[in-house]
Amino acid sequence: MQLYHHPYSLDSQKVRMALEEKGIDYTSYHVNPLTGKNMSVDFFRMNPSAKLPVFQNGAHVIYRAIDIIQYLDRLAVHLSGEIPAVNTEVHQWMQKVDAWNPKMFTLTHIPVKYRAFVSKFIRRVLIARMAEAPDLASMYHVKLREAYETEDKVKDPEIMKQSEEELSKLLDDVEAQLSKTKYLAGDEFSPADSMFIPILARITLLDLDEEYISCRPKILEYYNLVKHRPSYKIAIGKYFNGWKKYRSLFKTSFFLCVRTLLRRP
Repeated sequence: MQLYHHPYSLDSQKVRMALEEKGIDYTSYHVNPLTGKNMSVDFFRMNPSAKLPVFQNGAHVIYRAIDIIQYLDRLAVHLSGEIPAVNTEVHQWMQKVDAWNPKMFTLTHIPVKYRAFVSKFIRRVLIARMAEAPDLASMYHVKLREAYETEDKVKDPEIMKQSEEELSKLLDDVEAQLSKTKYLAGDEFSPADSMFIPILARITLLDLDEEYISCRPKILEYYNLVKHRPSYKIAIGKYFNGWKKYRSLFKTSFFLCVRTLLRRP
């Protein structure tokens, strides 16, 4: 089994936490979207959405995080031979968490100059790949159109407001739930928690803890609790603590700076 992912991809973190919680062995492949690796011809042939993560088990390839996590649940049941009771609350929370799209929220909290640079770079990569693989040109063109549409959306204050409101509503619902249970869908850690915790990590990465986490005491208590889990430390903590956080960010920043220097006359 192989997982194509990146440490700062929120959906990748969801899947990696689920894999670690289930104790499923897999081969890890880092694919950095900020350097266009997710749009290389080989990767694009496997996954025309160019989104991360991608999970592959033999000929079976799955793209969406929630689909991968549900597949892992079924796989773990098959390997164990047990038949657990159906937990509709876990499924409902997974759907609720998955309904919030973090893309616009993240982009609008990144400095404009960096966001514009990466956007322009990605568009150039797409145009180059269209020439490199003519048989994939129509699919690359779809991604190019999406890139332009994203640029327009990120400038719309109403879209940003809607994203923030949806996040606040989700966090308020979680706060209410955690006043009754230890974890998101009960007193046991579940795939719903694997889906939700990376959202808190994304808020932390954007330095927005005070606005979204610290003001919600039950979520803050829960967040501090899950940080001690081995799955969190492996999938998220090792990239967010101290110099390791900045090492991962530096690798990407260095690449982008080099590209800039090479293009200067």
